[in-house]
Amino acid sequence: MNEKLILHLKKIFGGNRVLTSRTDRMTYSYDASFATQLDPKEPEVVVIPQSTEEVSACVKLANEYKIPLYPRGAGTGQTGGAVPIKGGIVIDLSKMNRIVEIDHQNMQVIVEPGVVQADLNQALKEYNLRFPPDPGSAKMCTVGGMVSNNSSGLRAVKYGVTRTYVLGLEVVLPTGEVIMTGGEKSKALKSVSGYDLAHLMIGSEGTLGIVTKLRLKILPLPVTRGIVLASFKKLEDAGGAVNATFRSGIQPSAIEIMDVNCMKAANMMKPDLNLPDDNEALLIFEVDGSKDEVTAQVHRLTEVVNEYSVFVKFSDEPLECQTLWEARQIVGAAVGLLNPGGFRVYGGEDICVPISRLPEVLRSIQNIAESYGIICGIYGHVGDGNLHTGPVIKLNNKVEVVNVQKMIDDIHNLAIEMEGTTTAEHGVGLVRAEYMEKEHGPALELMRAIKKTMDPNNILNPGKMALPN
Repeated sequence: MNEKLILHLKKIFGGNRVLTSRTDRMTYSYDASFATQLDPKEPEVVVIPQSTEEVSACVKLANEYKIPLYPRGAGTGQTGGAVPIKGGIVIDLSKMNRIVEIDHQNMQVIVEPGVVQADLNQALKEYNLRFPPDPGSAKMCTVGGMVSNNSSGLRAVKYGVTRTYVLGLEVVLPTGEVIMTGGEKSKALKSVSGYDLAHLMIGSEGTLGIVTKLRLKILPLPVTRGIVLASFKKLEDAGGAVNATFRSGIQPSAIEIMDVNCMKAANMMKPDLNLPDDNEALLIFEVDGSKDEVTAQVHRLTEVVNEYSVFVKFSDEPLECQTLWEARQIVGAAVGLLNPGGFRVYGGEDICVPISRLPEVLRSIQNIAESYGIICGIYGHVGDGNLHTGPVIKLNNKVEVVNVQKMIDDIHNLAIEMEGTTTAEHGVGLVRAEYMEKEHGPALELMRAIKKTMDPNNILNPGKMALPN
């Protein structure tokens, strides 16, 4: 550990916001990804900024010492994206968590990156407004992390992903310089002035800059929602129902899928759900809008889905809708019950494929899991082709540990072969870097050139996204 560096950091942050103990450093050595559970990487030191000025000073110091700097939010990532694989400094932004301004008249909000998504929406509720991106980790994940990975979630099929709502960003560049994208003083809801630098930063996973403030577009809360839950004998029938829904002119706010293993897991966790787990797939459709509009859409959707399903249940009553949603909300945790004493592996968990190929891909994932003897649930945002896999293994079973990694590799390659992507909302980070060249071809070299131009000393989050090490 460089004592001179530590001394400089303490001058910037004070002694209580510079963490050097082994226990503290271990806390920052992993995230939710299976890869970092198997091989955690400790930083040399952790710092906790409270202002843009402190972040800028830290970046300048990292450049001076040529030491890696790893931005981190809540640590809920599933790709090793914020893990310090080369030691260095972790800069924990979770305490920069102020909601700076709710400008409800101009339909926007200014926040710091450490604001938790659910806390932001709780504050906006007073104004009957919301920040629409809705990841499953909304009660834990930070808005800064959502921008870094361009997160989405359940309702992206109608409302889009995080980038749709970013109007401007305050960013500390790899040199320590601070810029504001989207106009330094702008309160406009759209602009085509200059290069779209905000969108260069969105999804860059902390490799091109550190976001210290965000100006975000917000929308009115829907008046009400309705739910249609349908069970299908075959995966192919579920795929047909999704395509028929879009052809009918209905625009659901969400379409979620659960396979038979997920239905069994949800029933195990909450038996009163009583899901029909003798079929291959369950779809949960949500529509939103005015009361009359939702009632009409629910009835129309039921008619469309009935042609493909063996069981349909629907409601436009808020409390009953919440009950119908519960199965999907618990499934991420419930899949662990499929293998008692097992460990839910996060890997190969975020592929996205064309909607037309969903039945084929779902069947292929099942076959891959069976070929390796791995118990696995499959669920996800079927409305935009985004699938999450939940393999469950025993960590003390070396064969399963090896086989699940082979399974993850097969799933990633399957996604590319099916004209899809290895990640739709969780990011590339460390665990999907090896697929970048296969997925992007020569475009990857341009990404590397941009990184080298903006970060010549390779300070920010090195070793990620198949960028220079």
